[in-house]
Amino acid sequence: MTVITCPDCDGLTFQLSPCRCLNFGNRFLADETATPVNREAYRECEQCRGAGSVAYACHRCKRRGRRRAQLVLSVANLDTGAVASHNVVPGGLDPESAPTGWVVRLSDRVRELAASVGASVTGEVPQLWLPSQWRPDLPALHRLELEAQAIVGWDNAPWRLFVGRCQPAPPVDPADRLVRLCALADLLLLDLVIEVRRQGWNVRYEVPGSPAPMFSSGRRDLPEALAATDVADALAGLAERGRDVAARLVQPDQPRPPVVPAVDVDQLERRILADCVDPVDGAELPGAQAIWRDGRWWHTSLRDGEPIEDLVEQPTGQVLRRVRVPLRRGFTPPDPSWLGPEIGWRPCPDCVPGSRLRSCDCRLGGRTADVDCPHCRGAGLRPSALACFSCDDTHRLYDAVVITLTDLRHRVVHLAWHAGTPEEVTLAATQPGGKPVVRLPDRYRLAAWAPILGVRPEDLAEADGGHEIEADLLGGYVTLPWAGADPVAEQVRAAGRGQPAGRLIVSAVRPDAPPLTELIRLALGLDLALEVSVCDLRHHAGDPLLVSGLRWSVHLRNRDAPVSPDELPYRPTLEAALAWCVECLTDTVAEAVPADSAVPIPVPAAAPNDRPADPVPVLLRLAARHAGQTLTVRFTRAGCTLHLHHDEGVHLLAEATDLHELRLT
Repeated sequence: MTVITCPDCDGLTFQLSPCRCLNFGNRFLADETATPVNREAYRECEQCRGAGSVAYACHRCKRRGRRRAQLVLSVANLDTGAVASHNVVPGGLDPESAPTGWVVRLSDRVRELAASVGASVTGEVPQLWLPSQWRPDLPALHRLELEAQAIVGWDNAPWRLFVGRCQPAPPVDPADRLVRLCALADLLLLDLVIEVRRQGWNVRYEVPGSPAPMFSSGRRDLPEALAATDVADALAGLAERGRDVAARLVQPDQPRPPVVPAVDVDQLERRILADCVDPVDGAELPGAQAIWRDGRWWHTSLRDGEPIEDLVEQPTGQVLRRVRVPLRRGFTPPDPSWLGPEIGWRPCPDCVPGSRLRSCDCRLGGRTADVDCPHCRGAGLRPSALACFSCDDTHRLYDAVVITLTDLRHRVVHLAWHAGTPEEVTLAATQPGGKPVVRLPDRYRLAAWAPILGVRPEDLAEADGGHEIEADLLGGYVTLPWAGADPVAEQVRAAGRGQPAGRLIVSAVRPDAPPLTELIRLALGLDLALEVSVCDLRHHAGDPLLVSGLRWSVHLRNRDAPVSPDELPYRPTLEAALAWCVECLTDTVAEAVPADSAVPIPVPAAAPNDRPADPVPVLLRLAARHAGQTLTVRFTRAGCTLHLHHDEGVHLLAEATDLHELRLT
């Protein structure tokens, strides 16, 4: 393993870089597209003070001045527990000649590792290009220096992990994927939009009336875009895209469209591409869309809209004039048959549209503004970088909200909650300040609908992003701002905050995650530690003022890293914690690299082995024994340790070679 002086900062731990004010010249108001004739510093610049250059801490070496010239490639088989690794260091690269230089084909190394552990892995592996000065006939010392410079370019993620299984995942048929996405759009009462721009193809869901996004990135062609877009991907960003769409009720009882017919993906692709050309003068247009709505395709081109001018404050203290050209549809499809009347709304009283002014903290709880408040001086509003808590920056408080619960396959429930609906409520608790907490009937409790869809209440999540549903929405609890307030209106406000067109779409799907025993075996094979934290709060059930249920977290850590007292569990189910751990494997493995560049990265290897005994029953018993307290179990090759979190830190309770052999001290 080789450690070299950081080539980015020459070992100084900082870089002296030109200040960004040079891009705009010595002027307060600048045009984004204008290029200054003289790159003159802004005399009142808040970053360089008119010097024209700024010292930044070197992020590549993390202010150490030295960098590790080592890259580790690891492949793990989740089915067998086998792990194989390859150590990429100067002197062992075996580069190949290419038309543009010398390259180390790391993809070949990954394929060899995958074959050795019997795993099928996916994921793109970039190639390692050597500096243009490198030649095989150079002196050995110079050649090794150039190889080290190429390797340190990868030290943002110096340990790359590829996880696979014995059998490859079945390939995705683009036509089948498209039929399923169309059928689900009809079920959820959404639009399925297929869009092409110069940046590529994109497939997504939208609420009717959503404008074309300002920016878009995509795939090379439609089949590739469909193969890379599952239901969760198509729903991602739904709220952001429909933030400004007028809210309307839905009419799910309207006649449904017939079964989605088979789609010729190639023909659909050619039809969309044809709309990218203006039929009048043959000019190339910015893009085109195909929209699946009401059981049929609607085709439209995308054209330049009216320019919008924005003034953007810069960190330098200057103001940048930015002109954006939004896209508009050349043809707007008619409203779908299931779209109902528009939902009324009132302006949000806690924010000012077009500004960063938000309700001040001195007004919390419905209090009047404090004239002695140091933040607002009695105005009741203060600048904030956060979104408005009441409306999430939609600036609208709706009179109704549409709730859609679905298993994302074939079952769906549409609910409409209207403010002002008289309902029988029961007093559940009283806040410390005296505000009553009431509980609404079953139809306002999302948890009551979970068994109908075949899941647990804790499996309910927002379809856009998978965020956990608030406990008050699950249980139908409402804190009234004053005695006699409308509880349904408060529930509508909470459910509709920031939702697109006043619609909250809830997925009722158990997280797809491997069992805990597979992740324990993976951690042992990588010679890392798997931390499992659990907190049993089931004794709080029925108390709306307290968090209840079981809370979990699962993380991969460096084998020698201490248990952090701030790592508290927050996932509602073990499956959700496991799914998040798997999703973040690439980042967590990179974070497990030793911080000291003089310490080499481990090159783990492990033979196939059996999964350990299931630790979940023991974890549940231990959590119940320490109800209300967080327990963390660390699994390593040396055994396992049990830690208890408390106000003064973390306390080691016991250690053993196996969790089932733990004896508490």
